[in-house]
This record gives sequence, C-alpha cells and structure tokens, in this order.
Amino acid sequence: MPTSRLEPKLWTVVREGYTLSAFSRDVVAGIIVGIIALPLSIALAIASGLKPEQGLFTAVIAGFLISAFSGSRVQIGGPTGAFIVVVYSVVQKFGYEGLAIATLMAGVLLILMGVARLGGVIKFIPYPVTVGFTSGIAVIIFTAQIRDFLGLAMPPPPAEFIEKIAAYLHYASSVNPSALLMGVSSYLLITYWPRVTGKIPGSLVAILLATAATSWLDIPVETIGSRFGSVPNRLPFPEIPSLRWELMVQLFPAAFTIALLAGIESLLSAVVADGMTGRRHRSNMELIAHGIANCVSPFFQGLPATGAIARTAANIKNGGTTPFSGIVHALTLLLIMMVFGRWAVMIPMPVLAAILMRVAFNMGEWQLFARLFKAPKSDVLVLLSTFGLTVLVDLTVAIEVGVVLAAFLFMRRMAEVTHVGFIRREMGDDERDASGMDLPPDERIPPGVEVFEIQGPFFFGAADRFKDAVRGLRKPPRVLIMRMRYVPVIDVTGLMALEDVWTKCRKEGTTLLLSGVHAQPRDVFRRTGFRDRIGPEHIFDHFDDALTYAQACDPAKKGSTLNLKTSGES
Repeated sequence: MPTSRLEPKLWTVVREGYTLSAFSRDVVAGIIVGIIALPLSIALAIASGLKPEQGLFTAVIAGFLISAFSGSRVQIGGPTGAFIVVVYSVVQKFGYEGLAIATLMAGVLLILMGVARLGGVIKFIPYPVTVGFTSGIAVIIFTAQIRDFLGLAMPPPPAEFIEKIAAYLHYASSVNPSALLMGVSSYLLITYWPRVTGKIPGSLVAILLATAATSWLDIPVETIGSRFGSVPNRLPFPEIPSLRWELMVQLFPAAFTIALLAGIESLLSAVVADGMTGRRHRSNMELIAHGIANCVSPFFQGLPATGAIARTAANIKNGGTTPFSGIVHALTLLLIMMVFGRWAVMIPMPVLAAILMRVAFNMGEWQLFARLFKAPKSDVLVLLSTFGLTVLVDLTVAIEVGVVLAAFLFMRRMAEVTHVGFIRREMGDDERDASGMDLPPDERIPPGVEVFEIQGPFFFGAADRFKDAVRGLRKPPRVLIMRMRYVPVIDVTGLMALEDVWTKCRKEGTTLLLSGVHAQPRDVFRRTGFRDRIGPEHIFDHFDDALTYAQACDPAKKGSTLNLKTSGES
C-alpha cells in the first residue's frame, strides 16, 4: 500500500475486516490512554493560559477526529506541550478569539500540505532546529510552573523569560511551604511510580492523592476551583469563530507555526509508532487528519492538537492495534468529564505544576542537545540560535531563523564542495574520464585549447566562484572545453553563469564545448533553449570526443563541425 495514499487507516482496517478480539484489545488500550490523557489535558490547558476544561474539549474532539482520519493505525492525538508557548503568546495578545482563528487557519494549512503531498518534505526540517526549539519549549514550560510549584503569592508572571525570572525572584519570600512540599512529593511520585506499575499513570495517582489530602486535611494550597471556578461536565455548543481579515493577517505567522509544529510532532509520533509496530503510516493522510481536527477544535473552544508521542506509545504498549483505540480514548475522556468533571475543581495547582515540570523534563532532548555540541560548528550555531530565540524571543521567530540559517549554511557547505579550475598540466591517469576516456600518458592538451573542470552541484552558491575562475584567463583561447562529468545538477543561476561565459566566448572568437553533461543539466539546456543557442554539436557525452573536435577545429573557419556523436545527436 503506497504511503502517500489519501485514505484513513480506519477505512483500511474496516475493509480488511475488524475482529472482536482486536476490538477488545483496543477498548482496554483506549481506556488506559484516556485515563493517562486526563491530567495532561487539564494541565496543558492551564499552562497555555486557558481554562482546564478546554484541554478536555480538545482531547475529546480533536482526539476523536485524528484517530478517525489518521494515516497511522495507532496515533493518539490531543493537546501537547509543543503548543504551550505559541498558544500562551496568542492568548495574551489576542484572547481566545485570536487563538480560535489561528488554530482554524493552521488546520487549513495542514490540509493543504497533505493534499499537496508535502508529508515527506516536512520531515526535512534540520535536526538542530527541532532539538533547539523542543528544548527551548521545555525550558519555558518548566519555568512557567515555578509560581504554582512554589505557591508564590504573586500575579500571573510576564510572558517574557527574563522578566518572568525577575518576578519570581521579587516574590521569592512568599513561598508557600505546603505547596512546595506537595509539588516536590508529586514530582517524585510521578518520576518513580513507573517502577511500581506501568498500568496506572503516576500523574493520575499524584492527582488523586493530592486532591484527597487537600480535602481531608484542609491543606492551604490553591486549587482549580479557587482560580477558575466550576468546571463543566459536558461539551460546549459549537460556535463559529468570527473571521476578520485584518486579524487573520496578524495571526498568520502564529498559524503557520502551529501548522508546522503539528505537522512535525504528528509525523514524528507516527514514525515512532512505525518503529514499535513494524507498520508504515501515510504521512499525507496524517497531515490531513490533523488539519481536520484543528479546523473543528475551535468550534468547541478547543486548543491546537497534534499526535502525542507518549500517549501513542502507551496505546501500543497496552495492546492498541487500530484507530478504534484512539476513538475509545476520546470517548473515555468524555465519559470521565461527564461523570467526574465537577470534582476537577478540587485538584491542587502544585500537583498540576509538578506534572508539567515532568512533561517538560521528558520533552527536552538534553542528552542529544549535549551531543550536538560535537557536531560541525554550523550545526551548533543553528542549535543555539533556535534554542536562544525560543526562550528569549519567540517560537515563531526561532523556527523561521533556524530553518533559514540552516538552509544558508547548507548552501555554503555545498558551495565549498564544488570545485572549479583550469587543467593546464599533462593529463595523467587520475584525470582520465570515468565514462571511458583512455588517453596515453604523454597526451597533452593542444595549444590554444583550455580545459575547465567543474566538480559538484553547479548552483547559485558556486556561480560566483565559477565566474571568478573564468575571469582568470589572460588570453582568450581558441577552444574552451567545459568538463562537466562531476556536475549532477545545475540551477538557473548556474545556467546564467554558463550563458555569460558563452556570450563572452562568442565576442572573443572562442569555441565553447561542453563534455560529460549529465541528464539533469542536459534537460535544463534543452528546456531553456541553451542547447540550441550553443549548438547541439558543441555538447558531448565524452571528453575524448570534445578534445578531438577541438584538435580538428580550424580557427579560420568559425562554427566548423565534425561528424562526431554528441549527446545523442548524430
């Protein structure tokens, strides 16, 4: 089955035949993952500057749609930590109305990416960029929880990192010992609980114990109820976001960032799932599924959603094999919200802060971050730039600068490996053409003939070096042979540089010959008309043919030709 096929895996499962035993495994896995997602959904919504129930709405609606249309059999979708920074920023500037519009626009962008078959392209985001902004997001999430973890008596901290740390220091004397004890205890419980059992998430155990202790012992800590009031136990009635053109223009950078993050996270999660299951996901359908989910989520006061790696892995480990487990996960959350939603107001804020701190710690790829310092300096520059801009400036700026910087540095590397120069010495064994040229060791380039060789991709990064080298000719030769046996590709800038040389050769009475031209450059020459301008008889497959032509070419008779086989021409 082609991985680019635009068909949800749910349809494939139904067509292949869905058994009762598979359904029973999916139900068990879906219920467990739903329980795991409950505290995370609440905590992620609060960290994003929204109400706790909005995280649940997102997990139910978007989680259901992602599983229903996913290109992966086991993908679990919902709110994730990757969105916290951009969501919080949008909410602070434009309110939830702005976030709803940005999420809707991101959904449309994701659908367009999938339809345009960009599922494979989005994977080419440089690794230092993804590690940089992922680790930067982890730092921001971790530091944003300090207020609730310590129980500081202070107003909501500023969004800017430096100002936030300064505010924490200013209110450091207002630490609540009860909140600090609960936060530390919850963090340790979440960290070490997997050693006891992996069936029940440590975050849920921490919430249940902390909530019970707060209620029975009347511990003086802030709770969801004291900060947000009541929590509804049903889904909201759908509302259409108010789309205003001027606001959409302002929100487009944020929408693009959300779409890019959703695409990267969902495909990364799907790749991890493939490694665990031995199957292959459909990347383009995966983008469309997340686009649909993010288009619908704002109608129900939801957040942006994407594939959640940890929840997807938990789904697989607990027996989930088809998209029905993800659907059961969403229905489990809906049922829990309807039955136990009113009790959510009793959850202490320090325990939610501990959950998010643990999420941030797991999210940051710190070992890989440290190993990348041994990479080439250009990669280290991209890593630190993306990380620093994410923490200190803005995630959107960090991704844009990181990708552009990585692209420029890559082009610089490619330009450095492209070598150009003249061959004026005797041609020995190491210069014989790989395509079949076999010159005697004492064969010399005849007088009046210059041989210029290009090695590597001939693109705009190498065009200036090529022009500078050609200008080095003191006296116009009778024949100039451009040897292109090591040029796999040429772009329009390289072509224009070649055109300039050809124009100069015509003015100076020099015959320009091209040898060893590969398929891609030959196709570019044909489509742009350069082959006809230079003359097909001046383009050769092999250097020995070009050299024979140059030797026999009469300088007194311009344009003289020989009956040689050239580039498929007779």
